[in-house]
Amino acid sequence: MSEKSILTLEGVTKSFGPVTVIDGVTVHVRPGKVQVLLGENGAGKSTLIKMMSGVYQPDGGRILVDGKPVTLPDTNAAEALGIATIHQELNLVGSMSVAENICLGRMPRKFGLVDRRAMKSRARAALNLIGLDVDLDQPVGELGIARQQLVEIAKALSLNARMLILDEPTAALTNREIASLFAVVEDLRRKGVGMVFISHHLDEIATIGDSVSVLRDGKFIAEVPADTPEDELVRLMVGREISQQFPRRRDYDGPQQTLLEVQGLSTKGLIHDVSFSVRAGEVVSLAGLMGAGRTEVVRAIAGADPYASGTVKVRGTVLPKGDIGAAIRAGIGHVPEDRKVQGLVLGAAVNDNIGYATLASTAKGGVVDFAGQRRRAQDVADRLQIRMHNLDQAVGSLSGGNQQKAVFGRWIVAESTVLLLDEPTRGVDVGAKVEIYELINAITAAGGAVLMVSSELPEVLGMSDRILVMSGGHIAGELDADGATQDAVMSLAVRDIQRDLEDELMKDGS
Repeated sequence: MSEKSILTLEGVTKSFGPVTVIDGVTVHVRPGKVQVLLGENGAGKSTLIKMMSGVYQPDGGRILVDGKPVTLPDTNAAEALGIATIHQELNLVGSMSVAENICLGRMPRKFGLVDRRAMKSRARAALNLIGLDVDLDQPVGELGIARQQLVEIAKALSLNARMLILDEPTAALTNREIASLFAVVEDLRRKGVGMVFISHHLDEIATIGDSVSVLRDGKFIAEVPADTPEDELVRLMVGREISQQFPRRRDYDGPQQTLLEVQGLSTKGLIHDVSFSVRAGEVVSLAGLMGAGRTEVVRAIAGADPYASGTVKVRGTVLPKGDIGAAIRAGIGHVPEDRKVQGLVLGAAVNDNIGYATLASTAKGGVVDFAGQRRRAQDVADRLQIRMHNLDQAVGSLSGGNQQKAVFGRWIVAESTVLLLDEPTRGVDVGAKVEIYELINAITAAGGAVLMVSSELPEVLGMSDRILVMSGGHIAGELDADGATQDAVMSLAVRDIQRDLEDELMKDGS
């Protein structure tokens, strides 16, 4: 089989200290085929693609290109063999033009100066390979994420790449942008380019993949066709049946008191007169399109951003504006949209990250209770089953799902009763998602309240009690989750956009 492959990882192993993260894995990447790598966070996918791209070298096993053993001491060696990686965090210079980014590091020169005409010609030829028409002089940072990804792919193809590694390429894209990306992938497939594709979205696999290599705990489990039923893929990934994808339970039977009340919340140009409440034992979701104002509402409630007018009350007490400490003391916990930038100090230990919200409140005589913090952090890490070497491990080295659990753990230690969750399962695999959903159930069963922002409509419908749909910075409508449909949510989400478009058309017609 390897002689038909562009690249083969044959029985590769990789350890970091005493921990084996890849154990005897074999993966083939074939011309004109999309090989999906599937596994939970921490299963070893990132380590495998780093071996393919020359970032890591295997401790055992072999790497073969065109059936011949090779060593890939660095990324330059991989690129020289036609292997290119499109990372989730794109490797572009935002202030430089599209043409300059495509030719970066190998600018054509004439008389010792950059030959801009040749540079643009080379960049245009690369963009033509994927059918992308953009202004070559435009700073790449001004493009949307989807077009930046396509520029990155064009850059790789300009290096004569015959194998692309696509790491979570759809994570930040809209459905329309995903369709455009998949059209490019299909075109590359016809041209014989081999591809490795990583995604947490199981519904994408049958559309884009040819076959799937499933990993679990660093071991190869199976290679199966891409049209394998999702339930079977989940079973292979996690090693058990997951009977319910969205296991929402309403176990709270205490007083239906209002824990969070928002009245007339407004910020300049972003959100307008937003009012709602969340009761004990309840999950209320904020749904809507990107830019509708959902994150802005959550950050204002958490004290992270100031607001122009309105009030936020917790248990009937008005919170001061823009005061994170006051929000925490009132029982608010905030799991932000971007855990790496806003939720965690990546270079700090798991122990520290879990304890940041309670350093002051648990201090004794003004002295930090380090022993108590460590005990509480270990307890919550055990309860949440955070996979780590120990509490002193840098949180940035954990998988995405375990990083998210560490953020949740901080607010469990703080005994928060109102939890604000902004995209709580973004970039998290299906097994860890179910664990996070069970955390939400535990919070509401104990009488807490959850306000959740999610762009995944199945998640909104499956894990909510009520749904507030935002459009154009305000609440466009409210739906009971039990009877709501995706169409009903989207109808409210686009209502104001359609109305504004109609108004513009009427103006133009007059």
